[in-house]
Amino acid sequence: MAARGHVQDPNDRRLRPIYDYLDNGNNKMAIQQADKLLKKHKDLHCAKVLKAIGLQRTGKQDEAFTLAQEVATLEPTDDNSLQALTILYREMHRPELVTKLYEAAVKKVPLSEEYHSHLFMAYARVGEYKKMQQAGMALYKIVPKNPYYFWSVMSLVMQAISAQDEKLAQTMFLPLAERMVEKMVKEEKIEAEAEVQLYFMILERLGKCVEALEVIRGPLGDKLTSELQSRENKCMMLYQRLQRWPECNALAHKLLLKNPDDWQFYPSYFDSLFHLMDQSWSPPEEGEHCSEGLVHHTVAEVVRFVEERIKCEDGKDSRSLRGPYLARLELMHRLRERGCPEESLLGDPLELMVQFFGKFGDKPCCITDLKIYLHLLSPEQHVQFINHLSEAVPLGEQGEEGFAFPEDTKALQRHLCVCQLSRALGLHHSLDIDGKLRLITELKAHYRHGLKFGKHALKTELQFSDMYCLMAAHVYIDLWTETGDENMAWQCLGILQEGLSHSSSNAQFKLLLLLLYCRLGAFEPVVDLYSSLDAKHVQHDTIGFLLTRYAESLGQFAAASQSCNFSLRFFHSNQKDTSEYIIQAYKYGAFEKIPEFIALRNRLNQSLHFAQVRTERMLLDLFLEADIVLSLEESVKAMSLSAEDDIPWDNMRDNRDLTVFTSWDPKERQLTDEHRSQSLEEESVWLRIRSLTLRLLASLAALGHTPSQQNSEISNENGVGDKTSVFSSLLSELSQTLQTAAQIAHSLQRSYPFLGPPSARLAQALSSGSCQCQAAALQLSVHLQELETAGLELQTQICNGFKSLVVQLQEILNKCKGDLLEMKESTLKTWPSLLENLIFFVETVCIVLWMASYCAKILRPLKTSLQKKKKKKKDANTPVVVCGFQELTGSLQDLLNQALEHIKGQEIGMTALKLAGLTLEGSGIDGTRKHPHNLIKCSFSYLRSLQEVGDLLKKRAETIKNLKI
Repeated sequence: MAARGHVQDPNDRRLRPIYDYLDNGNNKMAIQQADKLLKKHKDLHCAKVLKAIGLQRTGKQDEAFTLAQEVATLEPTDDNSLQALTILYREMHRPELVTKLYEAAVKKVPLSEEYHSHLFMAYARVGEYKKMQQAGMALYKIVPKNPYYFWSVMSLVMQAISAQDEKLAQTMFLPLAERMVEKMVKEEKIEAEAEVQLYFMILERLGKCVEALEVIRGPLGDKLTSELQSRENKCMMLYQRLQRWPECNALAHKLLLKNPDDWQFYPSYFDSLFHLMDQSWSPPEEGEHCSEGLVHHTVAEVVRFVEERIKCEDGKDSRSLRGPYLARLELMHRLRERGCPEESLLGDPLELMVQFFGKFGDKPCCITDLKIYLHLLSPEQHVQFINHLSEAVPLGEQGEEGFAFPEDTKALQRHLCVCQLSRALGLHHSLDIDGKLRLITELKAHYRHGLKFGKHALKTELQFSDMYCLMAAHVYIDLWTETGDENMAWQCLGILQEGLSHSSSNAQFKLLLLLLYCRLGAFEPVVDLYSSLDAKHVQHDTIGFLLTRYAESLGQFAAASQSCNFSLRFFHSNQKDTSEYIIQAYKYGAFEKIPEFIALRNRLNQSLHFAQVRTERMLLDLFLEADIVLSLEESVKAMSLSAEDDIPWDNMRDNRDLTVFTSWDPKERQLTDEHRSQSLEEESVWLRIRSLTLRLLASLAALGHTPSQQNSEISNENGVGDKTSVFSSLLSELSQTLQTAAQIAHSLQRSYPFLGPPSARLAQALSSGSCQCQAAALQLSVHLQELETAGLELQTQICNGFKSLVVQLQEILNKCKGDLLEMKESTLKTWPSLLENLIFFVETVCIVLWMASYCAKILRPLKTSLQKKKKKKKDANTPVVVCGFQELTGSLQDLLNQALEHIKGQEIGMTALKLAGLTLEGSGIDGTRKHPHNLIKCSFSYLRSLQEVGDLLKKRAETIKNLKI
């Protein structure tokens, strides 16, 4: 437990055993101990609350809440009870109840600093900024300490940040906050750096840059000591906002003289130069150029300054700094962008980059430094550049393989950098197939030779030559995507597995393996790979899509459920965790961090990935129900599902890290902004379809839950009419979204780079016909409501709808048929799209069965009333719709039998291939001969997927038996 009250409390000794049981996770014993204590001391409120905590942790939430409220209504003021209730309400995710607790405590003990402080923090947890402001001032009046006063000021700033009306923020909240701080400044009561930071934040948000500059450059600025160059950075930012380019230039120049390697000031230095040139600025004839000193307002001066910094570095005995050399290349890039002839003053870019490589080529950062300036070279210079660099790489004599290898790690790093730059210039991509295969042989030889330098490395350390291995994998991928030869993919898996065996912590190996397995349709090996990445905190949002995109679509339902839960746990804890960060920021005066924490919380709440996993998890739970016919209403109720839309479409944030894979591809092969926006559009439309499907199922459950009514008047009284209109409205929205989706799928002309975002399930869902079939099944539900008063025409229309559904399902099933893993002419070929189509078939069957279940509920009373009439009239015929329904259930049973037969055939074939994989050493299948375990892994994964899909279809086959009317 977080706290156990004060030792002075006489009840502390009695309560301690319960605390210990709760701390050790022995909740049942904690409840028993609390009961014993309460028999002797009925008025010991804290014991009741501790019992409630035990009940909460054993899943008895209702009992726990009732018990807690018994104590809360007594408005306790003892520290033990208050803290225990606070812990309980936090575990219940009911932080708003903590505020009521301390509001009551503060009324009873109005001079308690501790209770007022707890009340303020309770308001902070729920974001009640106005009440925080009032609580802060009340606390300051009791105990006049600066932190409490500035808590109140910061709460005003937070009201401004969260205000819907920006005008209100600028005219009321921020000016009031400014006056409150100015009062303390005039009274000379400013004590801490945090208070100056807050004053600066207020002035900045008010747009009072001149006043903010005066504060930073004045005596208050002396308190800004926690961050290096904090004053200078703030001044630089303000000069830029005020467009005081002379001061900006002079300050950057001054700071670069002190530290020529501080890159953050070079962009400001160059930006200010070009602004001064655009304004034709010239210095005054007498006196200083500006308040910050000397201004460099011509290209010649800036070039001279940069060259001087480089001369200083060249003359040093110690290690050179990269900053000035990079600054020269950056200045050349900017001059060329502007078309300035002064670019020639800096020299030839090829020579400059060769010089840079000579000094820093043995550093891993050299490739990232030079890569962004490769465009300065003309295409004709590419081979010349690489040849120049190769000459600067010290290699030993040629070995047996015909390659010369580096003799130390520095030479290895130089050679590796040359290889990386060659790929970045497109020289790898321009090779023919034989050339690429020779390149792979060379890269693998260098990789294996380089392993000797890491013989004594720790398991957690990467090998020096890992990047050779990764690059070889990339060339294999080039060959796979260009030729379609899947043998290259198996070879790629092999080299990556080899790399991982020597460098078990290499995240790039794991990520690429993960991607390759998913592209081959094998999800099972991916689970352990992703788990071994040990993703932390926000990474569950930025790279989680790599896992959740493929889990369900490849038939691994258990893994899909687990991976969704993994992501959702992070998102749900975000709200609670962020509140704690905010509280800590208040306690320690880190006011400038509070808006950042709020922004982080909003970013995660509005995340595309969050909306996707939440929607997919709920759909998955519904699809996997043991008996979907009987439990749709119960499942919808348990999930608190409704037809309401809770996805923030207008504020959706795409937080995916689409550059998580290391890549050295040339610019024309890299991910573009067009790719990003196309991917986001695809994912958003697919999410909308899935969200609407989920909401329609919730709405269908609401319709199915309503007993049959005899007339429209009773229907309207019971709200059935409203439910029907909601259902129809959602269907209309789904229809429009499907039209939009079809247009998007048709317009998708450019495929993504292999290492870019995975394509959404949208295009395949549409081509399989599953979306259209699901919409048609849900549309039939509307017609079914009119059956009681329907004539023969509508019954015939519904029967035709049943037949159409069967035809569509058959078409989807036909697109699933074929071998997932086939062997042709000693070559293995995978067809993961068949597996994805099978999943769409299963999902569509589930939705058709829900519709059929709803239909059965309506037809049963209709058939009963008909049987009564039959006794009176011998010529009464079975309604057409009843016959049609019986045909539907029979056809569905046949379809499921077909699907199960297909799965059984695939399992037999896959088992045979798996056994073949165990004796593959002597086979002619090149890609898997050396690494048969990859084939075995994939075979196991396919079998697992087929087994899970088969089990689910068997359950659905049982479901059909319950549909008899």
